[in-house]
Amino acid sequence: MSDRQFLLSLDKETLVGLLEDQAKNWLAHDGLWFQAVEQRFGLETAVQLDKEAWIAFTQIEARRIMQRIGIAPGGGLAALEKALRFRLYAQLNEQSLHRLDERTLRFEMNTCRVQSTRQRKGLPDFPCKPVGLAEYAYFAHTIDPRIRTRPIACPPDPHPESFFCAWLFTLESEPIPEGEVLPNTKQGG
Repeated sequence: MSDRQFLLSLDKETLVGLLEDQAKNWLAHDGLWFQAVEQRFGLETAVQLDKEAWIAFTQIEARRIMQRIGIAPGGGLAALEKALRFRLYAQLNEQSLHRLDERTLRFEMNTCRVQSTRQRKGLPDFPCKPVGLAEYAYFAHTIDPRIRTRPIACPPDPHPESFFCAWLFTLESEPIPEGEVLPNTKQGG
């Protein structure tokens, strides 16, 4: 029996459990990689390298989700809303989506495994905003290049207890050029 046939023989509950375990394993590896780079090169370099890796990874992840569940390119906010539910960490974190109007979607990361672990250890929030900006902007842009991403709050920004980070996705009339995918955050983001 091939590995694929073995997986297909398992019940849904076991498969969902395996998916959750795979997501935890991925996140553990991501964290260990980051810590190794931080120890060797410092926090600033680790964040920059992490950001670069996320720009590439998040586009791969978006394209695979689109292919797997049949999301056509250029599907607007409905496509983004659907795709966000299939991200690997969606299995680990509690998130919520709110349609504010036809052209605006708000995404909140209500619980975050990384930040919750840091809180349990008495550590401050991890300053993930530079990485989050790249991650969410490129994920959304891959789903539909007309989607503009703006942060509402992301550590080290102060945030309410109801979420760790929140993002606003706006559907523009025209595609956003590749060089303008990342929002300008020099004046408060």
